[in-house]
Amino acid sequence: MYPVSDAFLKEIDSNSRKYYWTGTITTKGKVTYDFTNEDIVKGSGYITRSCCGSSEIELGSVYAAEMGITLFTNIDRYTLDGATVKLYFHLILPGGKEETIPMGIYEVTEANRNLKTIEIKAYDYMLRFDKKLNLESSSGTPYNFLNVICTACKVGMAQTQTDIDKMTNGKETLGIYSENDIETYRDLLFYVAQVLGCVCQINREGKLELIPYNNTAVRTVEAKHRYDSSYSDFVTRYTAISSTNKITEESEYYALDPDDALTMNLGVNPLLQFGLKTTRARLLNAILQAVSKVEYVPFDSNTIGNPALDPMDCLVFSGGHADATKISCITSITYNINGKHTLKCVGKNPKLAEAKSKNDKNISGLLNQVEENKTVVYDFVNVAPYVIYDKFVEVLDITFVSKESTSAMFLAEVLVDIEAYEMTKKISGKASYESEEEEETEKKVDFSFVEKTHPYIEIMYKINGDEIEEFHPTQICHEGKQLITLFFPLSSVEENSENTFTMWLKVEDGFGKIGETQIRATLSGQGLVAGIGDWNGRISVTDSFADIAINHPGVKVHKLVSSASAILPKQAKPMFSQSFGRIEIAPLQFGYDLLNERVTCVEVIHTFTMDKDFPGEYDPLVIELNEENAYRMICDYTYVSAEEDIAYGKLQVLDIDTTPFERVESMEVSICES
Repeated sequence: MYPVSDAFLKEIDSNSRKYYWTGTITTKGKVTYDFTNEDIVKGSGYITRSCCGSSEIELGSVYAAEMGITLFTNIDRYTLDGATVKLYFHLILPGGKEETIPMGIYEVTEANRNLKTIEIKAYDYMLRFDKKLNLESSSGTPYNFLNVICTACKVGMAQTQTDIDKMTNGKETLGIYSENDIETYRDLLFYVAQVLGCVCQINREGKLELIPYNNTAVRTVEAKHRYDSSYSDFVTRYTAISSTNKITEESEYYALDPDDALTMNLGVNPLLQFGLKTTRARLLNAILQAVSKVEYVPFDSNTIGNPALDPMDCLVFSGGHADATKISCITSITYNINGKHTLKCVGKNPKLAEAKSKNDKNISGLLNQVEENKTVVYDFVNVAPYVIYDKFVEVLDITFVSKESTSAMFLAEVLVDIEAYEMTKKISGKASYESEEEEETEKKVDFSFVEKTHPYIEIMYKINGDEIEEFHPTQICHEGKQLITLFFPLSSVEENSENTFTMWLKVEDGFGKIGETQIRATLSGQGLVAGIGDWNGRISVTDSFADIAINHPGVKVHKLVSSASAILPKQAKPMFSQSFGRIEIAPLQFGYDLLNERVTCVEVIHTFTMDKDFPGEYDPLVIELNEENAYRMICDYTYVSAEEDIAYGKLQVLDIDTTPFERVESMEVSICES
């Protein structure tokens, strides 16, 4: 919440209040245009800010605020490309004083000229982070990354290094592996904020601010301040997080005790891939503690408006059908200039944790061996026999999950035993014969014979229950065992989706039998997810029956009722039991050799840090401290001559061994009197 005076808060909640809006437009050429409340077309101005999507609480979000306004002005629209718009809210306090608060800084992306007005759409500085980033590998603290991001994109930081260090994982050293999906600075900002357990916002001064979730209410919204509102009958809570380790291709799950609420999916964070498993566990458990503060009642409300409120502010609603004992968080806010304000808090129902959230963890959140150039194969073998007549029967069902938009390929071979129907045909002809009494005569004779039909198999495919109507492969079969080879390409599979592919068969002019394990099929493709072994909770029941013959002409079928039930078998108990006591083997002499175990550890030093206050062991002949208390290699050496006796007195001998040096750049000789 933007800091305002108590007088402001009291007056903004009053039944009658006076306020107005103003703003300035500054072009790239540094030309400034001021506008007042009278210049704003009624009902045209709005500001929308959010920290989450439209359905659930998010972590690390980097949403840009949008501003739209229509002004009575003659400004040339061609000069507004990239111009900056600043908005201000002015509240008149008792006694005639005014209190002004900024409402953000926005950069114009679109300006449309009408006859007397100009329509402007602009966004805050979050779009500046949509700048191409080529980052192979790097390491540093969260502040190091944020400082680089803001410097490169020319956005100020609202928090100091001390503020960032105090956040969740603020002092941790993070590393990025070379193969990652970071394309822009905005992507990197998302991952850093996720590690810090925060969301990103551009504040009213145009600076980047990282905000953690909290559960302290800043205001109470009474019933008289609301035009309408709706509240959920549940509290959104998180007791677990899931994250994917791309290096080990393992899905990791961290939960509180008890784990009785939602799971937040972090996906694959490139900043959480390096280091020991214990380090990764420490980072993720710290994020879990930050997420566990979320205990919000989702709501949607139109209020009289308080422009001092920001996303991530916690509120209490009282009066009417609201519950004053619960807390809600603003995840989206729309300030309608000179109008109502819309507040919203999104969230999922923890009651669906097992049915929905845990399933999401298996699908979109966890990688489960997915790689960019890796083909995942789902295979199918039937375990039940089928008898196929002239009605479609489902004989194959494959459920597959895609992590990204891709294509897949279905291949199958079906061994079916075909039997044809027998049809009796009659034809009429004439037979001639001779007898002893009469000459050759002709007689009409009827001939009958049995003929086999020519059966054929028709195949139908369904994707997610929708029939592929334009493609029904058909094959004419001979009586006996037939091998049916099938191929079907799935050209467009949506990302982060669970799909079901089914195959149906029918036989015309005959029937077919398919034995156990006689259907062998695969569905394969890149970008699919393997290892989905958990049951999804669905039970499919198919009931089929033959034609019902009704011979009486006045009989009609009203409806058919079918029911299915599942009975779990009772636990089988043993019919008898027998126990054995200790068997003594005292007469025998036996023993065992000593058990020896040896553990060896080879230490590999990746980095070595030297501290001037607590120095490690080092050679003072090679390393020294300079005047700034920093370590450096010694490159200047001092040699003192030695005194030797000669026949007529003393001689100073200077002996310098230059073999340890690659080269000698300079040499100074000084003579000192002792």
